[in-house]
Amino acid sequence: MTKGDKILIIVVIFFTVISLGFIKRQALSNDGKYISIQVDGKEIKKIIFDKNIEGKTFPIETEYGYNLVEIGNEKVRVIEASCPDQIDVKQGYISKIGETIVCLPNRLVVEIKGMDIDQEIDIMNH
Repeated sequence: MTKGDKILIIVVIFFTVISLGFIKRQALSNDGKYISIQVDGKEIKKIIFDKNIEGKTFPIETEYGYNLVEIGNEKVRVIEASCPDQIDVKQGYISKIGETIVCLPNRLVVEIKGMDIDQEIDIMNH
């Protein structure tokens, strides 16, 4: 291995570490996130995180059942549900963009999403 090969390897490793750090920081960023509550695949409620909403509960009553959603400090959880297994209640809080709570019997999905600042289409597939 020549001196040039060693320098090239060090430069590639350096840029890889910098890139991974940037990607991780972007992925864990919590700026501009909101709660999407969906029933049967349709968004029925959109809740933007803010200080005034912390500690509030939102009852979700549908033809499929009942769920009570509680908002914490930049996090959300289901605290009551009419479903028999209570998996959604046992899951606890979610706080990161992309995390979900699912209640299959009640067809409920609680998801944390990021706000789209740029609404342009990035890619289109056929």
